[in-house]
Amino acid sequence: MRHVFRTPVLAATALAASLAALGGQALAADSALTGVHIVSHLDLAAGEQPENLTVEHDGSLDLTMSFARRVERLTPDGHLTTLATLPAPPAGTDVPLIGRAFVGGIVQAPDGTRYVTYAAGTDALTGVWQLPRHGAPRRVAALPAAAVPNGLALHRGQLYVSDSALGAVWRVPLGGGTATIWSQSPELAGAPGKFGANGLKVHRGAVWVGNFDRGTLLRIPVGHDGTAGPVRVTADGLGPVDDFDFTGHGDDVLVATNPGNEVELVRGDGSHSTVLTAADGLQNPTAVARRGDRVYVADAAYFTAADPNVLGARLNEGR
Repeated sequence: MRHVFRTPVLAATALAASLAALGGQALAADSALTGVHIVSHLDLAAGEQPENLTVEHDGSLDLTMSFARRVERLTPDGHLTTLATLPAPPAGTDVPLIGRAFVGGIVQAPDGTRYVTYAAGTDALTGVWQLPRHGAPRRVAALPAAAVPNGLALHRGQLYVSDSALGAVWRVPLGGGTATIWSQSPELAGAPGKFGANGLKVHRGAVWVGNFDRGTLLRIPVGHDGTAGPVRVTADGLGPVDDFDFTGHGDDVLVATNPGNEVELVRGDGSHSTVLTAADGLQNPTAVARRGDRVYVADAAYFTAADPNVLGARLNEGR
């Protein structure tokens, strides 16, 4: 069990210490988010480093615990339970870019079935996995061992998967089957050995992807025949984009920059400002999820190695 904490913003002395450790500077925060608090502190020693999250109808959070290969559920009253553990690859398996097995994105279908991405470094395990409501997890689409499937979204019966290693977006039928490359435009790639396409969402008839290495947010229209349209850079200069979610106000989007330790509000015109920093409790934010006026941020502490957590806030409708 994890207790729910609603702690205030960190004191100025704690911020200074965090900045000294990160070697960065905090920017003046935008007022788009209010009531910022820590929902739950997680246990680093137990491998509780959340890479992605989704919000259930009752307010519970489903979290992928990256290197622990687990999917866990955090209830509003603070209970943390394991929903599934994905099988480990053979000892010594080298996963591209990461080195070890990694559970990434998560999405929930209308019937409650969850799907996750898994980079395992083997042809036998890498791909999209289904977590049935009853029974063991099973792989429903295979991806090559060289792939690093990461972000995940569902749109009109298709799962869209970002590939951080191959610089691509894959498409998989929701019921499972053969994965096909939907887009492999140059804008999706990172430099050699760097993460490219990372977070992924579907919004207003387009697949949106963050490029971690280039610090860009990309929009790829879904054509009437389902094919990918031309890629457009909607924002750049964002730093290492990990994940994001839309605010519900046009194309405004909240973007988590992981080593940068910030959440940015990116407006429809491409301008952006900082809304959360280390002062708010961020510990290498990896994912953002919104339901209604509630916003949640997963902090994996990959680089700070201190206090992985889930942070909550409310969207300021008067912004």
